[in-house]
Amino acid sequence: MEILILLFCLIFIDYALFIGLLIYGSSKVKSFDGSSKTAQTSFSIVVPFRNEATNLPDLLASFVTLDYPKELFEIIFVDDASEDESVRLINNWRMEHTAFHVTILDNVRTTNAPKKDAITRAVSISKKDWIVTTDADCCVPSQWLSTLDNCVQQQNPGMIAGAVNLRKDPGFLSHFQQMDLLSLQGATLGSFGLNEAFMCNGAHLAYDRRLFPELDGFKGNTNIASGDDVFLLQKAIAHDPEKVFYLKTKAAIVQTKPLKSWKAVFLQHVRWASKSGAYQSDFSKGLAIIVFLANCCLLAVVALAITEQISWLFPLAFTLLKFTVDWILMWQTNRLLRMKMTSVLISSIIYPFFSVAVALFSLSGSYSWKGRRFTSPRSK
Repeated sequence: MEILILLFCLIFIDYALFIGLLIYGSSKVKSFDGSSKTAQTSFSIVVPFRNEATNLPDLLASFVTLDYPKELFEIIFVDDASEDESVRLINNWRMEHTAFHVTILDNVRTTNAPKKDAITRAVSISKKDWIVTTDADCCVPSQWLSTLDNCVQQQNPGMIAGAVNLRKDPGFLSHFQQMDLLSLQGATLGSFGLNEAFMCNGAHLAYDRRLFPELDGFKGNTNIASGDDVFLLQKAIAHDPEKVFYLKTKAAIVQTKPLKSWKAVFLQHVRWASKSGAYQSDFSKGLAIIVFLANCCLLAVVALAITEQISWLFPLAFTLLKFTVDWILMWQTNRLLRMKMTSVLISSIIYPFFSVAVALFSLSGSYSWKGRRFTSPRSK
């Protein structure tokens, strides 16, 4: 038992060191201060969607508020075989807002990754200099494109990863997702500060249109249904890390909506977990392993304490250590994202059970998403 406890201690020390590195990295990312430059950059906003009739009105309403010359951007919607009123909603909006240049495409499936197919199709017909992706369940801020334009002019990047926060809906499920997103955004921000970037969010990602063919698009990972954002980021990092920029500013935070059920949240995380084995950097793989092991160990020490094989001091000490470093990372990230942290304690207690269940379920090699079933390449 002493050897087992020592192993648990080493795992939690490693966990604290990894999260400590992310906290340090997060503090190293400088805030971006945009200036009122004359707009120059042209953008193609790409929105893949499937059965998003309930979400599209909010996204379309946010497009109306964009303070950017309409001749400098277009909006490309790619319909992935929707079975609801999504296309009709977009067409009605387009007729009411004729000043916007809007294109609606049907997705052409050529791979196991429908969203990657949709983005590839949109890029192939885009007419602007930069591609900007977002999701149908998002709302974009009025200064979104103007801030991206300032970043392009000041930093001369090839790719820009931006921040995403969650709408503050009532209820614990929404609060749990806010804490989860804070952790993910903290890992994103921290990894950029450490020059070990491996994660971003496709709801707020922009890149020079010429970069897409230079990276061969999504070639090499189209057998994985998810990961249109992170795999392209990792390719860009490998291609030229100096050209990948994290846009740390409150002026351009894209807001997404929380999912409505625990089942949907669980399956979303299973979908995300299915791509983790294909990460390229040693840092990202090490982080994924140590996070999984720490959560497993926490459950194990609780089980051992319940069966009176060890003192309750061990699970209490491990929980306190994990909660402390997690809270510092989330608090530091929340200075940018400004989400509610009222449920951070109860979310931290639930998360190890949730995380381990997701990891174990993902080993089955298949999952469902938006009415379709996908198979992970690990199961083949």
